[in-house]
Amino acid sequence: MTTTLTINDRDPQSILRLGTAFCEAKALLTGLEVRLFDHLHEAGPLAAAAIAERLSLHLRGVPHFLDLLVTMNVLTRSEDGYANSPATDRYLVRSEPSYLGGFLERANHNLYPAWGRLGEALRTGRQQSAADYREMIKNPRALRRFLDMMDALTNRIGPELADAVDWSEVRTVVDVGGARGNLLSHVVKANPHLSGIVFDLPEDAEPFAEHVAALGLTERMRFEPGSFFTDPLPAADAVVIGHVLHDWSPQERAMLVGKAFEALTPGGFLVIYDPMVDHELSHPENLVVSLDMLLTTDGGSEYSPEEARGWLRDAGFVSVTERPLADSDTLLVARKPAAA
Repeated sequence: MTTTLTINDRDPQSILRLGTAFCEAKALLTGLEVRLFDHLHEAGPLAAAAIAERLSLHLRGVPHFLDLLVTMNVLTRSEDGYANSPATDRYLVRSEPSYLGGFLERANHNLYPAWGRLGEALRTGRQQSAADYREMIKNPRALRRFLDMMDALTNRIGPELADAVDWSEVRTVVDVGGARGNLLSHVVKANPHLSGIVFDLPEDAEPFAEHVAALGLTERMRFEPGSFFTDPLPAADAVVIGHVLHDWSPQERAMLVGKAFEALTPGGFLVIYDPMVDHELSHPENLVVSLDMLLTTDGGSEYSPEEARGWLRDAGFVSVTERPLADSDTLLVARKPAAA
């Protein structure tokens, strides 16, 4: 079970540490922002003065900034200077295929400012993010940052999803809100008999084409533009809706589940995954994600598997199975009845 920071009843300092945990978070995010980890990957170890010069930083704060990152195991320190820790070198360097910083970059630009207005969100129920999604995707730079964030997540989830579901009887699979196709690429590569369709807004078509070409999957994956609010979903043997339902209100989730049912061939199945919440609070980090949705969407939140089963049942699905996925997601697979 993953835990969040907590208060120790016998240690008042734990209250102060919890209340200032944002300081360490911002130090990590700033390291990404100034490209510290990229520079150390290429040229480290480096002394504090050399780092300040390379990154155009004022030397006054740099030594203690670097030492704080050392205490967090983000950096190491030796007589030769500062260097990336092994985990930082693997996951926080942009040139590495295992890079996870895309999610953190988006968090720095969007989530960190929004969390500063959590009180206002709780008082009003309104999102506090300055970036409206439909406006954001019209900005190529912001869109790329968003896609990098999504890829950071799907690089971890994709391989597990490819193994967690029995794709043997499926010929076509559509990923609803699949962005530039990174999640679906893992499923298709692991199952050579599959053809994949990404259904998303037209702005993602060009990034999709570039990404899929780079992966060598142009012949097996295609993009279909549209909005699931106004357009039917492409017909397929399987439909994937991952990290999408939590962006919308319960009524909109039920609508989308119903559209998936209509798009599926008889006997086909719907795959849903999200950081769902449960009564036992077994994944407290998912409650943080739910508040992310409060702060950045008009009606989104996390939801329980029981709630999802209600939408699936109402849409006509049968034989719903449930299992964990990746670090803290829940995977539901629901079957559409075969033709009579």
